[in-house]
Amino acid sequence: MAHSSVHLLFLSFLLLFSSLSHSQSDQFCDAGIGYSESTCGISSSKLLIKGGTVVNAHHQQIADVYVEDGIIVAVQPNIKVPDDVTLLDAAGKYVMPGDENRKGGIDPHTHLAMEFMGTETIDDYFSGQAAALAGGTTMHIDFVIPVNGSLVAGFEAYKKKAKKSCMDYGFHMAITKWDESVSREMEIMVKEKGINSFKFFMAYKGSLMINDELLLQGFERCKSLGALAMVHAENGDAVFEGQKRMIELGITGPEGHALSRPAVLEGEATARAIRLAKFVNTPLYVVHVMSIDAMDEIAKARKSDFLTGITFFMLQGRRYVMSPPIREAGHDKALQAALSTGVLQLVGTDHCVFNSTQKAFGIDDFRKIPNGVNGIEERMHLVWDTMVESGQISVSGYVRITSTECARIFNIYPRKGAILAGSDADIIIFNPNSSFEISASSHHSRTDTNVYEGRKGKGKVEVTIVGGRVVWKDDELRVVPGSGKYIDMPPFSYLFNGIDKADAMYRTSLKAPVKRFKSKS
Repeated sequence: MAHSSVHLLFLSFLLLFSSLSHSQSDQFCDAGIGYSESTCGISSSKLLIKGGTVVNAHHQQIADVYVEDGIIVAVQPNIKVPDDVTLLDAAGKYVMPGDENRKGGIDPHTHLAMEFMGTETIDDYFSGQAAALAGGTTMHIDFVIPVNGSLVAGFEAYKKKAKKSCMDYGFHMAITKWDESVSREMEIMVKEKGINSFKFFMAYKGSLMINDELLLQGFERCKSLGALAMVHAENGDAVFEGQKRMIELGITGPEGHALSRPAVLEGEATARAIRLAKFVNTPLYVVHVMSIDAMDEIAKARKSDFLTGITFFMLQGRRYVMSPPIREAGHDKALQAALSTGVLQLVGTDHCVFNSTQKAFGIDDFRKIPNGVNGIEERMHLVWDTMVESGQISVSGYVRITSTECARIFNIYPRKGAILAGSDADIIIFNPNSSFEISASSHHSRTDTNVYEGRKGKGKVEVTIVGGRVVWKDDELRVVPGSGKYIDMPPFSYLFNGIDKADAMYRTSLKAPVKRFKSKS
């Protein structure tokens, strides 16, 4: 059938790693605290990483990596260099891509400085990115929220917010209403602003949610522009009814959040989004998948030549409220298995943090609790400990799901997502024999809690390199506000390969099998 070429992707983060502070500002190389760019970390224009195991998505080798002026020049054994080159010893360690599209970890789903539910996320483009770098993520893609429905106004507002960025970043664009002006602005975003993905909300009735008619129109527009359609898949109408039911029953605490939006509503919306995308014949990316119900729908779609991705969450109580909500035991193992077998293709965090005061807004009504938790700093460590140490994926598989696949999906590979000559020098040195412990007292986010508090594990990012400059080493962070760059992401990634042919086959199949005569009137 023509629609067999449609691709599906999906994203989520805390649930898979369930084991169930304030930022250290003096560790930031911030001009506001007396540092200058020249004193921030190792800033040599020439860098040699010696003797590590260089890992790409489909290959690994013991080799040196030579960097000049922020670009990888060579990857091979026993590189000879002059005396003015800074040396980093990586013997016995892994050298991996470190950014979303460069080398190292890429987080494809974050919300920094986002206004939401009457407040704003506590991490901005400096503190959130600093936390990411300390955790081995060197690029991320954030979500732009339109201003009064205007995509252009939203884009300009977020560019201002990102002026203090300290690492490379890209943008997805949310669609919160639909009319001809939005359709026109989508073309501007793709052709002039470097955005190749748009998110549609099937949840949050009365604010962000759009209906099926508008969703179809949005999918059609994404297809025509070569942009990836993304959905938050929960049945917003049913969730709204579920919330009313909880309030009528007197359940106003945070437990009402999960009870009002059970897994079946996530599964229904995921199935509906998949089928509508197949009807349009366009790639689909389902964000923050949290349940077996949604995963099963994705697995079915994969069998008909779809693709997928992932984001994980967990726990309960106000500080752990996010949407879709944390699921009961069993969903985590199923999602891990799906990631290891390729049903799910990548890992992001949906980092969207609020402090204790903000979370307390809903102390008497769970509907008012700002949704979101941390993960941007913890992702690389938790994925390694949960998936690699357990034997569920290989080291190369780890690079694939944390970096390379994201770079390919958002059309920035091999500039990002690989350690190859000509790629950006965003690199991490990872020690598999070291260990980590997560705590709000030592993390770099501005939030005063951490949903992984006390979590220990094996494997640690010891060095993070951004643009050829060492920004994390010896547990010290040296980052410069304003040093990050906006990365344009072109349309028509590999996900669109074959769609024109499939459309043509579909149109051919619609021809009537027998001749019919016009009725006489």
